[in-house]
Amino acid sequence: MSNLEAVPEEIICTEGARTNGVEFLTPREVPLGGPRAMPVRRTLPQKQRSLIGAWCFLDHYGPDLVPDSGGMRVPRHPHTGLATVSWLFTGKIAHRDSAGYEAIVRPGEVNLMIAGRGISHQEFSTPDTGILHGAQLWYALPDTARNMAPTFEHYAPEPVPGDGTELR
Repeated sequence: MSNLEAVPEEIICTEGARTNGVEFLTPREVPLGGPRAMPVRRTLPQKQRSLIGAWCFLDHYGPDLVPDSGGMRVPRHPHTGLATVSWLFTGKIAHRDSAGYEAIVRPGEVNLMIAGRGISHQEFSTPDTGILHGAQLWYALPDTARNMAPTFEHYAPEPVPGDGTELR
């Protein structure tokens, strides 16, 4: 959701507090891909909040020193009825799935995998990745899309240069 106010009121959020309808959720650490896997900080789902709209998972990982940790090694696993959005800040991740899609996601790029009626995929940090840092968000598909054929899209936006900045 975007706030279109030109000068919005500043809200200071603190852990466990509710301020003007804002709820602060504390992430918990979970292993991504099994007990000896890379840890991620999972903000959704939680006992008191399983969804925010259609968003059902929110994981943040890194910055992770891949030579020390081994990086991301998520073996093939299935999904149905949802979509995953993988957004990378540093490093590279290789994606491969049962529908035949393969892609490398790089910083500033996004992978969108729509599982529909079912897909299996795997994700691994690439051998040349030194530091891995990113986020993965999952959303539940509406009933009208739950049984669609699985699909995948890779977005690599052109950078928009600014005064000492680069936006994607």
